[in-house]
Amino acid sequence: MLDKTDDTHELKNKKILLVDDEPQLLTMLEQILYSNGFFQLYTAKSCKEALHIMDTQTISLCILDVNLPDGDGFYLFRKIRELSPAPVIFLTARGEAEDKIQGLTLGADDYIVKPFLPKEFLLRVTALLRRTYGNVIPENSFSLPDSVCGTRKIHFDTAVVEHGDEEIPLTPKELILLKVLYGQKNRIVTSDALTMAAWGDTSYGYENTLMVHIRRLRQKIEEEPSSPKHLLTIKGLGYKLVVKS
Repeated sequence: MLDKTDDTHELKNKKILLVDDEPQLLTMLEQILYSNGFFQLYTAKSCKEALHIMDTQTISLCILDVNLPDGDGFYLFRKIRELSPAPVIFLTARGEAEDKIQGLTLGADDYIVKPFLPKEFLLRVTALLRRTYGNVIPENSFSLPDSVCGTRKIHFDTAVVEHGDEEIPLTPKELILLKVLYGQKNRIVTSDALTMAAWGDTSYGYENTLMVHIRRLRQKIEEEPSSPKHLLTIKGLGYKLVVKS
């Protein structure tokens, strides 16, 4: 396990993309992050600029405004997902419940409504980076039996499921859930523990979202997702990842 100092240093080396059409807000976000040791920052004022950066840089976190001159953050999120599994925070003045639900349903990792406190913004960015990239486990991969190709191999370092000649990408949330489940393999992990690991202090009310992510995970790691043999539901408690030694 890395010590906290090394972990924090590594997280602050991650590349962060800030997308907003308000120059003053972009400058403020840069200053907040720069003053706290984040130096690999990229900014964009439109979907076009953001996608160019995503296509040329290995971005670890995207912070997107919903209102952009050549589209909206939801459209940009979908295009980013075609290029990268990097976690996404929506940053917007639109606080309506429908917008938040749409963003989270798409798979966004957090949603911050303007105006916000700089400290809150920094804490949420740091917490999301730590949840996504800060879990260190001894093994880089593990395998599950599959009658078609022998095994399905899950790689934590590249966030893919290797199935024969196919590589199936894992989303950041799926990767976090698998890391937690594998860390407690063959034991029950409560739904509360999983939602806390994936969504942090705002985990209340994420039960249905967790179920959706578990269902998608089964489609990637199970031979028959409707009759899972590895990622099991323990009714009333949570889930268990069955991995034979």
